[in-house]
Amino acid sequence: MRKLPHLTTALLPLALAGCVMGPDYERPEVAQPGEFRSQIAQADANSFADLAWWQVFDDPALQGLINETLKNNNDLASAVARIEQARAIVGVAKSEGLPQIGYEGFAGGEKTFVPTPEEIGTAEFASIGGVINAAWEFDIWGRIARQTEAARANLYAQEEVRRGIMLTLVSDVASGYFRLLQLDRELAIAQESQSVFGKTHDLFSQRFDAGRDSRLPVERSRASLESSGARIADLKREIAQQENALSVLAGGYPHAIERGRPLTAQQLPQTPVGLATDLIRRRPDIRKAEQDMIRANAQIGAAVADFYPKIGLSTLAGVIGVDGNGGLDGTFGLWSAGIGLAGPLFTGGRLESVYNERKAFWDEMVAQYRQTILVAFRETSDALVAQQTLVDRRTALEAQVAAMRQSVDLADVRYHAGRASYFEVIEAQQQLFPAEAELARVQQAQLVAVVNLYKALGGGWKLTDEQWNQPG
Repeated sequence: MRKLPHLTTALLPLALAGCVMGPDYERPEVAQPGEFRSQIAQADANSFADLAWWQVFDDPALQGLINETLKNNNDLASAVARIEQARAIVGVAKSEGLPQIGYEGFAGGEKTFVPTPEEIGTAEFASIGGVINAAWEFDIWGRIARQTEAARANLYAQEEVRRGIMLTLVSDVASGYFRLLQLDRELAIAQESQSVFGKTHDLFSQRFDAGRDSRLPVERSRASLESSGARIADLKREIAQQENALSVLAGGYPHAIERGRPLTAQQLPQTPVGLATDLIRRRPDIRKAEQDMIRANAQIGAAVADFYPKIGLSTLAGVIGVDGNGGLDGTFGLWSAGIGLAGPLFTGGRLESVYNERKAFWDEMVAQYRQTILVAFRETSDALVAQQTLVDRRTALEAQVAAMRQSVDLADVRYHAGRASYFEVIEAQQQLFPAEAELARVQQAQLVAVVNLYKALGGGWKLTDEQWNQPG
């Protein structure tokens, strides 16, 4: 038995330098376009996705709301907890490659019958003892190494999930805030229309009471007035609901949301997109999909290693005290040590099925990785198309609103000159206010297109987890 330490020393290099089974990870080839669809200018390395979110969205009220959300959002807190779970699982996987040491203690007494030729007697025994045992699996085939690799990839994937949630929160808050500003603008337009139609209704009511006009213009002007009142009620409801949604997103109970600059004062930032080939390294969902592939690949290696025997060292040492008279006068020690080997002979196809399942899981992760890249390019292209087409639509609407405002002024001049009825004025007003509301919706859509493009490009990817909150 004295040669056992020498045998252990001889096996240790084999255990530490054993071959790792299964394929080493290689990123699958994915063909990428040289530029984004609808990209107007020639791309360069600069992208506004390299900027921190507060450099893109410069409204102080919006920045404060995003900061509050990043600190208090419960989905983000859940993601942080999942990261800690994944980190603990890495520790569990690594521990299997280290010696496992345990202990056991016991104490007790026993009284038993002892038959003899003359009579049946009794005997009493007492015992107390303790044992320390240790076992160490030599990871010759890399089973534990592959399991640790898979657990670590899952940890990195959860970290990318967290970064994806942070980017989504920034985008959702910004989009919701711009929606709130749009509703504010529409409410102001509706209130203006209510005031104008109220004055018109008063005018026709006075003319009717004086016998200078029929009841028809009174009722028509009243209908326009009531329509404005109904629209105001709808907008107030939508504003309250939008504020509630932003409140919950920020981790709070429903409350009023502070506004900064109004919709018409918001500035559109410059939005260079950068190189299309950089999209893969910027988007957290793509990086997460790659970690899923790394995990799937490592699990294949662990499945291959299960076909091979497990070799390990086991030891046991202890002291036991026993006395036949109920005392504890006699003691003796015990120990054992040895190298064990255990492996499969027949498993009914279980190991083969596990291996096939792991390979199929790898194929699934590769397909998801490629699909994630396709979706990323689609989202970027959608945002670019929206940016470009909304510019033309806003230009046309601004011209339309300017023309309608002038038509209202001209109709009013014609009415006071006695060259037209007031119905002409009402008709011009009824066309103006919806056009102004549509212009507000387009202005909001342009801001949201910037938000969507920033998200699609993986905005803020250079920030560390600690840097995502705006510095004070």
